[in-house]
Amino acid sequence: MREGGWDVIDSPTGSELQAITAPAASGPRPTARAVTLLTVVHGWQPDAERWLLSVFTHTKADFEAVVVDNSGEPRMAGWLKQRAAERLRVISLDSPLGFGAAVNAGIDASAGEVIVLFDPGVELTGDAISPLLGVMSDPSVVVAGPFGLRGAGTLKEFDESAGPEVDAIEGYCMAFRKADAAAVGGFDPRFRFYRMADVEFSFRLRDRGGRAVAVGGLPVVKHEHRLWESTDPAERDRLSKRNMYRFLDRWRDREDLLVAE
Repeated sequence: MREGGWDVIDSPTGSELQAITAPAASGPRPTARAVTLLTVVHGWQPDAERWLLSVFTHTKADFEAVVVDNSGEPRMAGWLKQRAAERLRVISLDSPLGFGAAVNAGIDASAGEVIVLFDPGVELTGDAISPLLGVMSDPSVVVAGPFGLRGAGTLKEFDESAGPEVDAIEGYCMAFRKADAAAVGGFDPRFRFYRMADVEFSFRLRDRGGRAVAVGGLPVVKHEHRLWESTDPAERDRLSKRNMYRFLDRWRDREDLLVAE
């Protein structure tokens, strides 16, 4: 059930009512930028530190960094508040939301024409943003990133692909236009766990006629994915299956969106 910004969530311990949207951001309008580098943190301060250091060290474009604090941890909130500056804005959620809703809070607050969403476990080792902006300057491209996916002849399974033409871009690092995200309603907030949320978002962007492009050779390193590693294996399997079913509920008849071999 979904009504009035709330969703009934089933879990191993029962059902509970949880918010699926964040309150609108308040305060002065941020300075417009070419690109917003966005991440959602759920804790794990060292990962956030590493991501921020790599972003500010290597990004050459006119950028801002936006960190959505979805941790619910006062210590994390205090640490991020101390680091907020002109090019680093922190969106603190009053209480943790699902993954899709937390990403949408960052998208709504972003001042960049292009947004690059990162997992905080990703580290830049060079300027990855300029090449991504170059690819996004092509109006036919609606989503791009270093980690592409293609359906293995079916919508039920996706494999990594070097592309360049792919079906979806993984959310470890994915670039898209803010206007396009707004046009499709952002990430589906029903995806409370991150698995498949990036694929579903890629499909909604592409359903409007655009392409997903994998960009090879970017100086991007994946480190440990904390949400995956910290979730009990049985629970993450349950959540992953639920998200796949949610994806198929909308897209099971749209094999036309799979890139032809």
